[in-house]
Amino acid sequence: MKEGERSRMAAPAADAALAGLLLALVTVVGADTDAADVAALVNLYTSWNSPAQLTGWSAGGGDPCGAAWMGVSCSGSAITSMDLSNNNLHDAIPYQLPPNLTYLSLASNNFSGNLPYSISNMLSLVYLNLSHNSLFQEIGELFGNLNSLSELDVSFNNMSGNLPMSFISLSNLSSLYMQNNQLSGTVNVLSNLSLTTLNIANNNFSGLIPGELSSIPNLTLGGNSFINMPASPPPTLMPPPQSPLDQPEYPQAPISFPDRPQIPNNQGRKKQGLQTGRLIGVVVGSIAAGSCILFVLVFCLHNVHRRKDGGSSESKDHVGSLAVNIDRGSNREILDKSHQDASVATSTLPQPTGKMTPERVYGTNGSPAKKIKVPSAATSYTVASLQVATNSFCQDSLLGEGSLGRVYRADFPNGKVLALKKIDSAALSLYEEDHFLEVVSNISRLRHPNIVSLTGYCVEHGQRLLVYQYIGNGTLHDLLHFSEEASKNLTWNARVRIVLGTARALEYLHEVCLPPVVHRNLKSSNILLDEEYSPHLSDCGLAALSPNPEREVSTEVVGSFGYSAPEFAMSGTYTVKSDVYSFGVVMLELLTGRKPLDRSRERSEQSLVGWATPQLHDIDALAKMVDPAMDGMYPAKSLSRFADIIALCVQPEPEFRPPMSEVVQQLVRLLQRASMLRRQSAEDLGSSYRAPEREGGGAAWDAF
Repeated sequence: MKEGERSRMAAPAADAALAGLLLALVTVVGADTDAADVAALVNLYTSWNSPAQLTGWSAGGGDPCGAAWMGVSCSGSAITSMDLSNNNLHDAIPYQLPPNLTYLSLASNNFSGNLPYSISNMLSLVYLNLSHNSLFQEIGELFGNLNSLSELDVSFNNMSGNLPMSFISLSNLSSLYMQNNQLSGTVNVLSNLSLTTLNIANNNFSGLIPGELSSIPNLTLGGNSFINMPASPPPTLMPPPQSPLDQPEYPQAPISFPDRPQIPNNQGRKKQGLQTGRLIGVVVGSIAAGSCILFVLVFCLHNVHRRKDGGSSESKDHVGSLAVNIDRGSNREILDKSHQDASVATSTLPQPTGKMTPERVYGTNGSPAKKIKVPSAATSYTVASLQVATNSFCQDSLLGEGSLGRVYRADFPNGKVLALKKIDSAALSLYEEDHFLEVVSNISRLRHPNIVSLTGYCVEHGQRLLVYQYIGNGTLHDLLHFSEEASKNLTWNARVRIVLGTARALEYLHEVCLPPVVHRNLKSSNILLDEEYSPHLSDCGLAALSPNPEREVSTEVVGSFGYSAPEFAMSGTYTVKSDVYSFGVVMLELLTGRKPLDRSRERSEQSLVGWATPQLHDIDALAKMVDPAMDGMYPAKSLSRFADIIALCVQPEPEFRPPMSEVVQQLVRLLQRASMLRRQSAEDLGSSYRAPEREGGGAAWDAF
């Protein structure tokens, strides 16, 4: 055999060997799971205290795709499917979830809390099942980017609040299960979805059932408070009626007459035919006579009307007009309620100013819409009832005073306690009642667990009063600066929780509400704390009542400029990024225990931001800045990351400050890292934590 021929014969074998080697390499590479996905699974595993039932999982990482971790499926190196249903898992669903999932089921566990925000980043998600858990709070505005989602199941939980407006974006959703929750409000947001299955039974939904829902093949609505709830199932689900008079009144389906049963006897058939003919003749004759009389009556009325108007009016379809007027007259209450519900649905995310938008001037179908006069989500109180509840606004009931007026504790005869803001008459003279009510309507629709809810109002006898939920543990400002003993209860743990809750409230105002709501008065005295030191942000949406929204220089509003961003102090401009700056100042306040502006200190330390900012990246200087009330009990690494977030928020240039969603994510990561550190041994933590010097001191980080 010649050398050239031998080479040509060896070439295919070499190519085959090379191809096999490449295939093996691809297989090995493909088995390596994406690092971000591994980190997400490790976070889930450790957050749930390493449950033994998740076989194959490891807190030390590994290769979930190659090692076939239980419930995990992959496509290449990405984790695309996770089914952890029926595993008796509990606590909250951690924030971080694998971002490339197309299938996620956490059903039939014992999860509590709310839906994690990271769901909003799962752009390829097709199936999501969180049913049969103990989830609560609102569903959340998480669905704006989930165009691929086909089936969503959150049934059998304790979720409350209105349906999120981001449901509108679920263009491919075909099955939606929300039964057996505590959801409320209207369901108008579901009108334009291409659903084949919808189950919203056993909730607290109200208003009108949109007509579009009647075309859904599998529809379950029972156990709600709809105005137009059918008394019986649709005709297609009923046996055929025996006579035209038995037809149910159901406007979505045409009335059809059933066929008569066959009569075998010819004589009977003839007799029945005669009787039927007579009956038809009588009916047709009656209808014809009635139509003639109606036509003559309308014609006469038309002539009389034309004579009165001088014969100048254009010809119209008077029969149609008369029918419409009769319909409007008999259904006035239902139509008014319908318009009210529609306005609530289209304005669920509130307007921060009193300006009318096109959607508010015209309805969704282009027809003129009545301006909102009465806030539907708030209760109207009389001045007399509020005087009784506050003992005529006596000094003993006074809780505090702000830029718009004083706040009183209101004790009602039924035992309910609320907070009442009595707006100063100087501000009242600037606004008509319609504008005030519109602002109240917008504020009353703000719904977030870290925002103080507006529950009522009063506009009687020239008074303007706002009624809020009562938060009874004081303000963050008072606990930090006026009570040395109480400030010791603000452990590092509690301070980070306060920061995260406030950040979530601002994220909701800035990035969930449409248009965004700028707070404009963020400071520690507007952060109320409950008995568990959970934060509740107050005065949200009140910027719309500011006498000059473009430039407000009152020292009350800007907190003596201690919280105000540079752009506001220089030019009066205020945006969502100005709120971010104020939030950074609050973080500094919690870190140091100092006031944002303290004239009692030496000149170089009077401005908290000016004094602290240069030291935020100096580890030694940072440790000396920490509030002495914490007695040195804090995690050193978390302190450094906390300072990094502050430095981002208080940057002088607004464009370099992060959006609140990024701040929330960074704070959540900080909590997650600290949670993992907490599970290490005491010896490992010795270099990071100061040992407690007093009995029970370990509680300072027991949950962080």
